[in-house]
Amino acid sequence: MISKTAEYALRTVACLASAREGIVLADELATRTQVPRRYLNTVLQDLGRAGIVKSKSGPGGGHSLLVDPKELSILDVINAVSPLERIRQCPLGLPSHTELCPLHAELDKAYAHTEKAFAGVTLGQVLASTKGVIPLCDLPISPEVKP
Repeated sequence: MISKTAEYALRTVACLASAREGIVLADELATRTQVPRRYLNTVLQDLGRAGIVKSKSGPGGGHSLLVDPKELSILDVINAVSPLERIRQCPLGLPSHTELCPLHAELDKAYAHTEKAFAGVTLGQVLASTKGVIPLCDLPISPEVKP
């Protein structure tokens, strides 16, 4: 349903959000989220362009979340790296299909419901889970690195 890149972005943001304060090193993010280190750089760049993550290079550098997790929806994160695509016109380009055929109309309805569901859940809600497992992360973030 969502791309691997979107899954990686959700893992990354969940880990950064659970850190609460400070900066998390990319190597630690890669380990905790099990996102390949090279690919993590791409994900972090996309999240940075979207204004979700701040990155600082050099000594004392790393990555931090710019948006309050209570204000950041799952859809925001997904759309930052791999936007959900709705079906607006006939995917086959058939000139006679001036509106969506019944098949594509139903598929688009499902995409609309998914979009609405993702928009309705914030990272704050996910992290507030009382299940005792940190969402999308293997282990808690170690003590934050202070700049």
